[in-house]
Amino acid sequence: MLTISGASAAGQRDLAQVRQATAQYHDVDAAIAAGYVPVGDCVPGMGYHYVNFSQFGHMDPLVPDAFTYASDGAGGLQLVAAEWFKVDADQSLATDDDRPTMFGKAFDGPMPGHEPGMPVHYDLHAYLWQGNPDGVLATFNWNVTCP
Repeated sequence: MLTISGASAAGQRDLAQVRQATAQYHDVDAAIAAGYVPVGDCVPGMGYHYVNFSQFGHMDPLVPDAFTYASDGAGGLQLVAAEWFKVDADQSLATDDDRPTMFGKAFDGPMPGHEPGMPVHYDLHAYLWQGNPDGVLATFNWNVTCP
C-alpha cells in the first residue's frame, strides 16, 4: 500500500486507485488525446500543467482535472502528479466555507487564478509518480525542476 503522510487510510487506498486509473497518462500523447491540453510554462516545484477543461471542477478522484509533467532528461516528459480544482463559490479570497477535501486532505486555497481568466479556486496536488520529501499531497515538490 502507498503510504501518504497526511492522508487517511481510506485516502491512501483511493490514491492507489488513482495511480491505476491514470496509468495510461504516463504517455503525454494519451493525455492530449483524452482532452488534457498544455497550459503555461513549467512551474518550478510543479512542472508543466496539462488541464482537461471539460473535467475542471467535477471532483472525480479517478479523473483528475490536470496532470503535471517534468522533463525526463531525454527530450520528453514524465508524469509526476495529478491535480484537482474547485472554483470558489463566492470568488472571495477572504472566505473558505466551501473548501473541499479529498483523500483525507483539505484543498489549498482559496487562491487567485494562475492564468488570465482563471477564477479564484482551490486545488490539490498528488505527486504519485515523483518522490516528494514534503509528502505526496504537498502543494510543491522541489524534486520537480524546470529546464
